[in-house]
Amino acid sequence: MPILKSVALGAAGAALFAVSASADTFEKYGEVEGWKVFADQDKQSCLIEAVDDAENVVQMGLTSDKAAAYVGVFTKAKTDIKSGDKEAVVIEIDGDLYVGEATGMRGNITKGYSGGYVLSDDPNFVEDLAKKYVMNVFPEKEYGFAVNLDGTFKAIEMAKKCNAELNS
Repeated sequence: MPILKSVALGAAGAALFAVSASADTFEKYGEVEGWKVFADQDKQSCLIEAVDDAENVVQMGLTSDKAAAYVGVFTKAKTDIKSGDKEAVVIEIDGDLYVGEATGMRGNITKGYSGGYVLSDDPNFVEDLAKKYVMNVFPEKEYGFAVNLDGTFKAIEMAKKCNAELNS
């Protein structure tokens, strides 16, 4: 089974602002198939974000050093997640299993939201996110949940174009 890369909160936190990409440093780059793409001029990086009907937020992008991709999932639902807590997680995408560690976020993100993120430097993980349709997440302590990946391919392609423009 591939291993998701685990990086300390400080390293990832520089890239991951979590929930509500309308923050001052982010400007909307575009939108495709239900995903918004945002450019962060300060960090010279782009990310994609989708919000479902229950206001759950999924974000994907690159860490500040662009060495790893991150996937963050955030909710307004009641959770026991604490900022900086780490827990084992298994992610299944169309039969491919990825084992790693999720880092919790609470308090340093948009008020009322909590969640976590995983980092990976596995190109197969990123390809699965782009080309598959459902990501099933099984945290160690919480109930599993599914994330709809419809439209991620085009959104990731737009984010790549955004990143290329920011870094040219």
